[in-house]
Amino acid sequence: MQRGTLDDLRALVAVAQERSFTKAAAKLGVSQSALSQTIGELEARLGVRLLTRTTRSVSPTAAGERLLQTAAPRLEEIEAELAAIRELREKPAGTIRITSTEYAADVILLPKLAKLLPKYPDIKVEIIIDYGLTDIAAQGYDAGVRSGEQVAKGMIAVRIGPDMRMAVVGAPSYFKTRPEPKKPQDLIHHNCITLRLPHGGSYAWEFEKGGRNLKVRVEGQITYNTTAQELSAALAGLGLAYVPEGMAQPHLAKGRLKLVLEDWCPPYSGYHLWYPSRRQRSAAFALVVDALRYRG
Repeated sequence: MQRGTLDDLRALVAVAQERSFTKAAAKLGVSQSALSQTIGELEARLGVRLLTRTTRSVSPTAAGERLLQTAAPRLEEIEAELAAIRELREKPAGTIRITSTEYAADVILLPKLAKLLPKYPDIKVEIIIDYGLTDIAAQGYDAGVRSGEQVAKGMIAVRIGPDMRMAVVGAPSYFKTRPEPKKPQDLIHHNCITLRLPHGGSYAWEFEKGGRNLKVRVEGQITYNTTAQELSAALAGLGLAYVPEGMAQPHLAKGRLKLVLEDWCPPYSGYHLWYPSRRQRSAAFALVVDALRYRG
């Protein structure tokens, strides 16, 4: 399609509808001479007369009528689609897919999205719970949520939560028959509730004290693939769990759980939203990122 053909068709439709160059020119906001020239150039390119002009009126020829019957409806569809596209720019819309851990989804994503989404009903957010370090680009995600230390290189990372720390907890009933661990190595003598990762291995519990870092591959009678179930098992007295301290805090405050190895669990960088630096940000994605951003 030659450049300007859509404008030429708009001009032809206007003249045919108004049956007058004068009225059509006023409708289009152009001069009568410019409109007449536009129609003349369209007829010259097509090699046929499209309009019959008399001193009193203008009417389509057979060729003009055929063009109007076929082109005019399509022109309306194109105009409607362009208007819809313009509306998308003014009215953010689309689906944002995020991979996250369960705890981050509950305490970070949900409260903030609950404030954003009612204002933008055309934005949809899909949250997939995943404890593996997912390749978000390969898996079709727009962004991922992980702690600061886990953010991959070459990614943009936006902090969405405060510093946090992990906690080793157990129910008072569990400690009735077992001594509390004093150092991470003591965990090998305890029944620990383990977390199974998507790749099949179990999560190693991480500790730090005085610049010394330790990873302990614990064992126990029960394994889950989410931390919420780990916590439930700890509350039931089935063993020690390694969970975000904020998740265990309500139960610690009421004495349902006891915190151990506290001096081996220092704070670390909290949750970040990360996504590829080359990602072209849509209006909907930009709004979600801004809503999740941690502001202290």
